[in-house]
Amino acid sequence: MTVVVWVVAAMLAVAAALALVRIVRGPGPLDRMVGLDVLLSCLIGGLGLEAAANEHGSTLPVLAVLALLGFVGSVAVARFAAGEHDSDGGVDGRPR
Repeated sequence: MTVVVWVVAAMLAVAAALALVRIVRGPGPLDRMVGLDVLLSCLIGGLGLEAAANEHGSTLPVLAVLALLGFVGSVAVARFAAGEHDSDGGVDGRPR
């Protein structure tokens, strides 16, 4: 199992490095947000790999909080980028 752990850890490290490149060189804020999401996913995967390799479940609450944080952050940025709110204050484009 040690070889599998090292291979997966190497793949996660490469993915995290490529995500850092996307964060630094991303042409727009949405590209940077995608890079942050991938980086957070790599972090979650790394913590899960560590928990599986050491056969303990004490990091499960941390993994759940990180996943929730990533989801809420992505939804917030997507709503901001979509520009759903108009000048009347209505969400769906109809006046109140």
